[in-house]
Amino acid sequence: MTDAAGEDIAACAGLVARGDADRFLAVMAASPPARDVLFPIYAFNVEVARAPWVTEESMIAEMRLQWWRDAVDEIGAHGAVRKHEVVTPLAGVLDATGAAVLAELVEARRWDIYRAPFADAAQFDDYLEKTAGGLTFVAARALGPVEESVARQVGYALGLANWFRAIPELEARGRVPLVDGRPGAVAELARAGLARLRAARRQRGAVSRAAGQALLAGWQAEAVLRQAAEAPERVKDGALGQSEFARKAGLMWRAMSGRW
Repeated sequence: MTDAAGEDIAACAGLVARGDADRFLAVMAASPPARDVLFPIYAFNVEVARAPWVTEESMIAEMRLQWWRDAVDEIGAHGAVRKHEVVTPLAGVLDATGAAVLAELVEARRWDIYRAPFADAAQFDDYLEKTAGGLTFVAARALGPVEESVARQVGYALGLANWFRAIPELEARGRVPLVDGRPGAVAELARAGLARLRAARRQRGAVSRAAGQALLAGWQAEAVLRQAAEAPERVKDGALGQSEFARKAGLMWRAMSGRW
């Protein structure tokens, strides 16, 4: 690796550490070669996820997202790619398929710009599948052989858990984060997320050990979704999550056992 490439990876790691602390911990639990692949992908996600929120002007937010869409389109076209501390290393770990999936992620993030609620449960599911689901598939696929549906199911469960945890802030910003926010509906949604996670785990054999390192990012999803299913009022209260000891011990066990 050249000095410039190393600097770009370090910059990506810094972005993830500041913007997505849980994924940063999960990456650090992976092997050093895997980190060089995962940090650019997750740094891209951090930048895209925050683009709609850094301005109140919808046109500026649209332009920011379009910049990232154009960047992944350049990578997918295998032509000249703009020089950037995230885009440059990202181009080194993505192929056309990965770039196309991340393009869908960017498009899905346009929902974040506006205040309109999700039209229905199908649109909500599509949002999670194209953001967290697509990101997880791209990350796993960049490391090794993986069954797409398995990675996407893990990603959906992780995305739903993170969404539940973000609901108090989303509501404070004037958004309507759920199609049905009643406790019973929240519990049912959490159970559906758990079912997806269990279905994915039944197919562990379809995920290579290398690719499985990307699925470590979902290490807290089961605990959070269980809490939401058993006590849905914790979602609105912002009371989901594990203790620091449980978080780190759980990640360590999954990293050592390979049982994401």
